[in-house]
Amino acid sequence: MTYRVGLFVTCLVDLHRPTVGFAAIKLLEQAGCTVEVPVSQTCCGQPAYNAGDRATTRDLARQVLDAFGGFDYVVVPSGSCGGMLARHLPHLFDDDPNTRAKADALAAKTFELVSFLTDVLKLSTVPATFPGRVTYHDSCAGLRELGVKAQPRLLLASVKGLELCEMADSEVCCGFGGTFCVKYPDISGRMVSDKTEKIAATGAGTLLAGDMGCLLNIAGRLKRQGSAVETRHVAEILAGVTNEVPPIGGT
Repeated sequence: MTYRVGLFVTCLVDLHRPTVGFAAIKLLEQAGCTVEVPVSQTCCGQPAYNAGDRATTRDLARQVLDAFGGFDYVVVPSGSCGGMLARHLPHLFDDDPNTRAKADALAAKTFELVSFLTDVLKLSTVPATFPGRVTYHDSCAGLRELGVKAQPRLLLASVKGLELCEMADSEVCCGFGGTFCVKYPDISGRMVSDKTEKIAATGAGTLLAGDMGCLLNIAGRLKRQGSAVETRHVAEILAGVTNEVPPIGGT
């Protein structure tokens, strides 16, 4: 069966790393899906939601419902945005049964990218090669809201030449947390420094994760520390597009 998939690109991918979006499309099409990227999509509403601005969040949520309502599945290369759509968006309309029903339907068919490939499409291998040692950071929302843990590791195990070296405390937050890093910069800075210490201890040359927020945060700290460790979205490795774009934070 061929699924019609709507790709929710996310703001950070659109603005900072479009290659992740193209990598997601490549992976989905390789798996037999028909992929569309609605031009009317905007933000998932998470920044406004976390700031307590429910009115703006509801307006953005309605745009999402209009843009993605007709697809078999909605796939997101981000655990945090995926978590917003699948876990939080429906509750914005608890006082509006008709819209709540639409939101529930959207939530039920929304998946983080790698979870969709493994849990829905039952993919266990990818035809990719990446010669090197990598380590993986488990982003908070993907792990705790969507249960993304084993899925990326399953597919990474099939990448030729890749050696995965797990870091200590891979499930501990990197300190980004959306607006958290702005509200509490000192705490956030210490958290990301702790994370980079764990990364360095693995001896890996590349850090992978499934959320651009985490990757941008960690990449920035690694660069300021003069580290040679590269950062990449896991989709770029799985799709085999690393030769087409420098690492995150690179030139």
